Amino acid sequence: MLKILQWQSLGARARADALARPASSTSEELCRGVAAIVARVRAEGDEALMDFARKFDGAAPVSLRVPADEIAGASAKLTTEQREALASARDNILAFHEAQRSGPIEVATRPGVVCRRVTRPIDAVGLYVPAGSAPLPSTTLMLAVPAEVAGCPRRVLVTPPRPDGRADPSVLASAALTGIDEIYVVGGAQAVAALAYGTDTITPVDKIYGPGNAWVTEAKLQVAADPEGAACDLPAGPSEVLVIADDTALADCVAADLLSQAEHGTDSQVLLVTVSESMARQVRDAVEHQLTDLPRAEIAAGALANSRILVTRDLPEAVAVSNRYAPEHLILSVDDPESLMDSVTAAGSVFLGHWTPESLGDYCSGTNHVLPTYGFARAFSGLGVEDFQRRITVQSATPEGLKGIGPTAVTLARLEGLEAHASAVEVRLRALSGRSVA
Repeated sequence: MLKILQWQSLGARARADALARPASSTSEELCRGVAAIVARVRAEGDEALMDFARKFDGAAPVSLRVPADEIAGASAKLTTEQREALASARDNILAFHEAQRSGPIEVATRPGVVCRRVTRPIDAVGLYVPAGSAPLPSTTLMLAVPAEVAGCPRRVLVTPPRPDGRADPSVLASAALTGIDEIYVVGGAQAVAALAYGTDTITPVDKIYGPGNAWVTEAKLQVAADPEGAACDLPAGPSEVLVIADDTALADCVAADLLSQAEHGTDSQVLLVTVSESMARQVRDAVEHQLTDLPRAEIAAGALANSRILVTRDLPEAVAVSNRYAPEHLILSVDDPESLMDSVTAAGSVFLGHWTPESLGDYCSGTNHVLPTYGFARAFSGLGVEDFQRRITVQSATPEGLKGIGPTAVTLARLEGLEAHASAVEVRLRALSGRSVA
């Protein structure tokens, strides 16, 4: 099922094909469909949300906004083990994101000229938590915790309804752990539209976060491109992992890592890059063996059809291949993973060594699992506290400071043909010299 390719024997075109991702599901039809949903939500508000829920989710919400007592009582519907696992994961995620706090910056660039940068939380943020084939309480924590640390005054969570028209209790319990009390039972592109433009029930937000299917992703892009809409967090596509393995790796563990991402969806992709032909064969066989026991075997098999094993000459070449691919998740299943880290330049999140499965990052190590996919890790980073903040620059100049750098501003303004810019400085310099500003 997994093809084994020798990297050195591939030409330029074949190498590009070996690293090609499945074609994006974005199409003109999808774009038009999303635009129609967004337009209808803007025009009809809550009525459109209820109608879309019946059409797409199979049930309209009992209430668009989840009552406070339902949020408070959600944890009682979980087992003690589940509650403790959520609390433990929350604590780890909180600890890592608390460390991301940054103080103000202040620099005197010249005598009498001071430049500062201060941070302010985004006032209202919308957190989208999917619930397609399964609820995702882990995503609730990954979105809500950094928003809490950033100090966002209003944090709004949306999640699709279950067949009974209610939000999943595990999602509600996770939200309660982070202090979120504004939760709406709405999903899909219509939820994004409601967050961006508002309805009678939902007040609009400034920025929207969270993963979702192609419809959700397209909706986020459309509202972010509209000045009247809302910004979005980062580009996202199907889940993916790239594993670099040497001959010390454990084939069964590598196979399990590959399958853990393959089971997300048929459009997911997994790659193994190894320096050992023997390891390549062992992992391929282990994948086929483990696949038979997976409840989501059919989905994983679809993803494996888009996946490959690449055999490279050495580990530096393996890292070069990974940087070219820029994976969402990178696992370094090698004897000395730290020795490779300086060479890693493009990856959403990295997992070091044989005992660090990607699943830890998905749930409870503390890092964020909202990551750039589809090669966007070349230019984007995973979600962090700074994504929930605005950074504002401030500057001040004393009379002496203005005298010192004002002529530079005048010269550059006239170089660009902007006379009023130059005048804004010169009128002050004349005032300082005692001359009339007229």
